[in-house]
Amino acid sequence: MTKEITNKILYEVLNETAEILRTGKTARKIKIGLTTLGSEIAPAELLRGAEIAMQREPGLEVSIIGPVPPCNLPVYQADDEDEVHAILEKLLDEKELDGVVTMHYPFPIGVATIGKVVTPVRGKEMYIASTTGTSDTDRIQAMIKNAVFGVAAARADGIVNPTLGILNVDGARQVERYLNVMKSRGYDFSWGESQRADGGQILRGNDLILGSVDVVLCDTLTGNILMKLFSSFNSGGDYETMGYGYGPGVGENFDRLICIISRASGSPVIAGAINYCASMVKGGLQKIAAGEIRKAKQAGWEIPAAPTVLVDAKEEVTPPPAKVTGEQIPGVDILELEDAVKSLWKNEIFASSGMGCTGPVILIADEDKEKALEILRANQYL
Repeated sequence: MTKEITNKILYEVLNETAEILRTGKTARKIKIGLTTLGSEIAPAELLRGAEIAMQREPGLEVSIIGPVPPCNLPVYQADDEDEVHAILEKLLDEKELDGVVTMHYPFPIGVATIGKVVTPVRGKEMYIASTTGTSDTDRIQAMIKNAVFGVAAARADGIVNPTLGILNVDGARQVERYLNVMKSRGYDFSWGESQRADGGQILRGNDLILGSVDVVLCDTLTGNILMKLFSSFNSGGDYETMGYGYGPGVGENFDRLICIISRASGSPVIAGAINYCASMVKGGLQKIAAGEIRKAKQAGWEIPAAPTVLVDAKEEVTPPPAKVTGEQIPGVDILELEDAVKSLWKNEIFASSGMGCTGPVILIADEDKEKALEILRANQYL
């Protein structure tokens, strides 16, 4: 850091301190950058989004990076994506900007973004964890980290005790089991609950529309689709009209505040994304995320190597004689369903796999159900 930059920061801090002593209020503006290159929406729309964001929050100043019509905002000219990235990183590193809203950023593996939407039934705000980036190359491990990142973003946005639910996607039951293990080891978070009659932490489509929880946990590709649906369902799909964008990148040792929007984000979403980014500045996202990650690691957020399982994937297991299967056992993850069935066969219990209205089930005879539950629990399928 140069001497001039150091002096400038010191000058701003002293001015802010003097203003706090005089009025009890902070004088320092929150400075957010907005990149415009590559948008499928007219630059004037992006500029309008910035103006709306500043009208909502008087202590906010937006700078434009890239092409834009003549305006009264600070503008940093950039002609290609490499130049845009170089400028935004320089401005962040030199503390000229507190955060940036952009359409593309090459996050490293380990960083994922936490989106924010408005649910259509009750107008409730809800966080989608996650929407872009890759928190881990292993699906189950990634979703566990997404949970931690999602809770961190919600807390930085002012929700003291956000509720968490898991979308009913592949791996959901495994993630639920492991998060409960972390919870028992001291990682403090609150489960929400599905509004369907059977309740539980596994969410269905209805829960997304209702906003049953504060933070929806899912894999990144599903989260990306959800963001597009929530943002543009009433516009035909080519113009995002609602929400706050794909959100800030969160990850271990990631200290830049980069918030992502779509190339189809219109001025309402641009404004929302800028205000969301400013909220992350005020809420201290990096500090909160570091604390959440530290506590999650202490509770063992890294999944240990898989133990020796009862059934080898290549092993041929002959089912016992068929029975009438009048009972169902829900709660087994779809990725483990066939192995779970084979584990019962090896214990001379006839079972078959099926799909109920709430997800995968094991079909079992009534007289075998209790024993089957014991075996499935012993082998950690439930």
